Amino acid sequence: MSFFTPKLGIDLGTTYTLVFVPGKGVVLNEPSVVVVSQIDNKILAVGNAAKEMIGRTPDSIIAYRPMKDGVIADYKVTEAMLRYYMKKALPTWNIFRPEVMISVPAGVTSTEKRAVIEAATKAGAKSAYVVKEPILAAIGAGIPIQEAKGHMIVDIGGGTIDVAVISLGGIVASTSVKCAGNRIDQAITDYIKKTFNLAIGDKTAEDIKIKVGSAVPLEEELVMVIKGRDYLTGLPRSTDIRTNETVKAIARELREMIKAIRDVLQETPPELSADIIDQGIIMTGGSSQLRNFPELVFRRTGVKAYLADEAVYCVAKGTGIALNHLDTYKKSILAKM
Repeated sequence: MSFFTPKLGIDLGTTYTLVFVPGKGVVLNEPSVVVVSQIDNKILAVGNAAKEMIGRTPDSIIAYRPMKDGVIADYKVTEAMLRYYMKKALPTWNIFRPEVMISVPAGVTSTEKRAVIEAATKAGAKSAYVVKEPILAAIGAGIPIQEAKGHMIVDIGGGTIDVAVISLGGIVASTSVKCAGNRIDQAITDYIKKTFNLAIGDKTAEDIKIKVGSAVPLEEELVMVIKGRDYLTGLPRSTDIRTNETVKAIARELREMIKAIRDVLQETPPELSADIIDQGIIMTGGSSQLRNFPELVFRRTGVKAYLADEAVYCVAKGTGIALNHLDTYKKSILAKM
C-alpha cells in the first residue's frame, strides 16, 4: 500500500512556505500568510492572495502570519494553512493521505516540534516527520552529510538564522538566533522613519532590501525611489534611498547574525574547524541572498563563504531528498529528535 502513499516535503517558514514533491521538485512557494474574516471567523485567503491583502484590509479582516521566528505562533491558523498547501500540492484524484516531512529551526523545543507534527496530522498527513533545518539545508545544497568531515551550514530565512556544523550525519555544534530577514526589513523601516520622517509598509521595506540592500558598502551605489506617508504632514511623499544607507540601517542585525556564526565556530572541535577552513561556509535560505553577504562573513570570520545554488530552495529540496531516501537518513534525522 505504501507504494501509493504520496510524499510531501514542507519548508514551513516564517515568511514563505515551500512544498516539494519528490520527482517534481518545488511545486509551491507562497507566503506564510492567512487572511481571516473576524465576523464569521472564516479563512478568506492563503498564500499569495493573502499577501496581496497585507496592510490593505478593512478592520473586520485580519492578515495573520501564523509562524513567528520559525515556530507556530497560531496553531489553528497554521493547521488551516498546512491543509490548504497540502491539498494544493497533491493531484485532485489523490485519495491517499501523504507522508510529510517538515523543517523546524535547530533551536526548537520538543513541545514546538510536537505542535508541528500535530498540526500536520490534523491537516491530513498520514505521518509527519520533523527535521532540523540545517540538516535539510545541507542535504539540499548537495553536501555529503554522512561523511566524517565537518561542514558548516548557515541557513537564513525570515524569522531565524540557523548555524550548524554537521559531521557524520549529525549536528556537532549549532545555534538558532531569532534575527533574520524580517528583522532586516524592520530595521530598514525604522531607519527611514528616523532619517526621512517617512512611514513605509513591510512590502516596501522588503523591496528596498532586495533592490538596493547590501551587507557591505558599495563604491557604485544603487538608488531606489521610495514612496510612503510623511509623518509630519500625513501626506504621501517620495524620496531616494541609496545602498550604503541600507548598509548603515541594518548594521546591528548583521552584527547579530555574524555573532551567531562566530559562536558556532568557537564551539567547533579543532579537527572539524580545519575541515571548515578547507571547504568554506555554505549559505542557504532566502535572506542569505542579500548582496555581498558571503563577503561580509569572510571579512568577519576569516573563512570563505559561498552561496548555495538555489539557496531559497535548499531546505525544501532537502526534505524531498530525505523523504526519498528515508532509510539512509532515518538514523541522522530521527535519532536527533
